[in-house]
Amino acid sequence: MYRNILLSMVALFCAVRLAVADEIHLPRATPESQGVSSQAIREFIETANLKIDTLHSFMLVRHGHVIAEGWWKPESADKPHVLHSLSKSFCSTAVGLAVSEGKLSVDDLVLKFFPDEAPAKPSDMLMQMRVRDLLTMSTGHETEPKFTATEPWVKSFLAHPVPRKPGTHFKYNSPATYMQSAIVQKVTGQTVLEYLKPRLFNPLGIENPTWVTSPQGISTGGWGLMVRTEDIAKFGQLYAQKGMWNGKQLIPATWIEHATAKQVSNGTDPSRDWDQGYGFQFWRCRHGAYRGDGAFGQFCVVLPEQDVVVVITADTKDMQAELNLVWDKLLPAFQKSALPANPAEESKLKATLAELKVPEKHINNTLKPPGMR
Repeated sequence: MYRNILLSMVALFCAVRLAVADEIHLPRATPESQGVSSQAIREFIETANLKIDTLHSFMLVRHGHVIAEGWWKPESADKPHVLHSLSKSFCSTAVGLAVSEGKLSVDDLVLKFFPDEAPAKPSDMLMQMRVRDLLTMSTGHETEPKFTATEPWVKSFLAHPVPRKPGTHFKYNSPATYMQSAIVQKVTGQTVLEYLKPRLFNPLGIENPTWVTSPQGISTGGWGLMVRTEDIAKFGQLYAQKGMWNGKQLIPATWIEHATAKQVSNGTDPSRDWDQGYGFQFWRCRHGAYRGDGAFGQFCVVLPEQDVVVVITADTKDMQAELNLVWDKLLPAFQKSALPANPAEESKLKATLAELKVPEKHINNTLKPPGMR
């Protein structure tokens, strides 16, 4: 009897472990089973090695399944990577969650949260600045505020001139994302990192995320988050699923709709993915896609029409070339139905992915310090 009880306990323990593992990792599948050619993915990797300065990792998700993944050594699956400004999309998610909990509104005035840090005589334009304007990079600034070690960052931001009417002019602004982080901390009593752990990171199985803080102990928001490649993929997949994860609505679908839609114009060049409009800390892309991105080629690209998430970490100087390669090599490969199994091409793809290595001249740059871009 005791033996049967012990065996039952072992079986239960194993089942729990398997269930946890299923929750932590996205399911894997062959490319062809999800309607993608292994050969096309291999050609993308080979072309990237020739044309892009340096990729660090790549993960391709189709219909919620990882169909290709690779790391350029010394990068690895378990190694967190600096996200740079891809951090912004995580920070705006915290804002969205705080909005859904009734802690603030996107139409709240920024000065409402910081009466003690405001200038003695705030300008009319500063008094009109809303949370929405922080989210859309339309604060009314003509230059980015500068942060120093000698003055509180919130105070520096509020002291910066606001010559334009907020909401009318796009100007890339990492300090504006820091202000979102400061507002979340003000209304919740937690840093953005602490606030997101039970609401986003833990449910997705994102283990041990780290986020740089300001001298005032506030998560920097617009930069400084470090997570693994698959963590980025899970974040993208959550957005692709309109905030639904394992049967639970983690993020309101209406927030995702607004965050990833064009909220403000940021250019007119139809050939550039930086001119397609900006949402709430997400960029619109060509081909009906949207993305979070960071300096040196950190990408989480979601293609809703194809049900695809593309994740890339890199150290490249030409981020547009990186996206061009996605559109040229991967986009045509997404078919509506499964393809016949192709073990030979699948084997070639696996061999290519297993042999990836950062060129010797770039190895010292594989972990850049968290910057503001």
